[in-house]
Amino acid sequence: MTGAGADGPEGGAAGPGASAAGSGEPVEYRIEDLAHASGATVRTIRAYQDRGLLPTPERRGRANVYRETHLSRLRQIADLLDRGYTLASIKELLEAWDAGRGLGGVLGLAAEVHGPWTDEEADRISRRELEARFGGHRDDEAIAEAVELGVLERVAGSDDEFLVPSPQELAVAVELHAAGVPLPAISGHLRELRGQVEHIAARFLEFTTEHVFARYLGHRPPTDSDAAEAASLVRRLRPLAQQTVEAELARAMRTFATRHLHRHLGAESGALNEESPRPVLLPVRTTQAVESLVGAEAVAAFVTAATEREVQARTLDGLTATHTKTGKVD
Repeated sequence: MTGAGADGPEGGAAGPGASAAGSGEPVEYRIEDLAHASGATVRTIRAYQDRGLLPTPERRGRANVYRETHLSRLRQIADLLDRGYTLASIKELLEAWDAGRGLGGVLGLAAEVHGPWTDEEADRISRRELEARFGGHRDDEAIAEAVELGVLERVAGSDDEFLVPSPQELAVAVELHAAGVPLPAISGHLRELRGQVEHIAARFLEFTTEHVFARYLGHRPPTDSDAAEAASLVRRLRPLAQQTVEAELARAMRTFATRHLHRHLGAESGALNEESPRPVLLPVRTTQAVESLVGAEAVAAFVTAATEREVQARTLDGLTATHTKTGKVD
């Protein structure tokens, strides 16, 4: 194939497969052909060249000639971008690859991290089935909020069918609604709960990174063997976070449900120790700010001390105000 080259008005570079047909010669691409084969745009390919992400193409006359190595590299870049890597980190990985260090372990580690963290399988539900589960009423606002939260995902090309990433989470919402909880309250509770759970997940990752993964990921990019070992550890440790949270949630629910029941049934005040802790929900940003000041282990003690100091200060302010008005301390 001949015609105008991508990087000049004239080109002698062959189109895909033209020079290989019947000759066994390597396939050559013009930049437009490479863009078509890879799914990238011409502008993107040029940008990758400028950043050093693509090998330098062969210059033939006034045109650049690309080969299968360029197509393979573009597909690698697209795969890594889909896995959440930045272009800067991709460049480091590809430079390691070019230097003779494998990418297999790194890609295997990425696959483990990006893979499902639960055995639960996604399901599909029609709008009619969804409305039936929530009392038979059409509520477009509630559906829009569920989509925003990720409880539902729209199916391309269909207005009447949704993907349900977690059928268990949807089932919980159905039961709460059946028990009389309004849908806006369920959504608000999920938003609050999600913030708290994300904080727990971040802490678990910090903990395991410090004590487990630091020795494998201390250099960038990691060696192929270190990345493979880290991937194996991810498989082993993946269920631990969920198991720990489930066990601690069961313990906490039993403790606080018992206290809650005593309080509402009029149990004697002496049944509960005045020094026993009671749950207080704090915004995630507040907890993170305190943690940055005193460390994760001292958050509870810091909040307790700060609260007691505030109570004492307000008590003193009250006494001062009383003395100012009456001339006596009450």
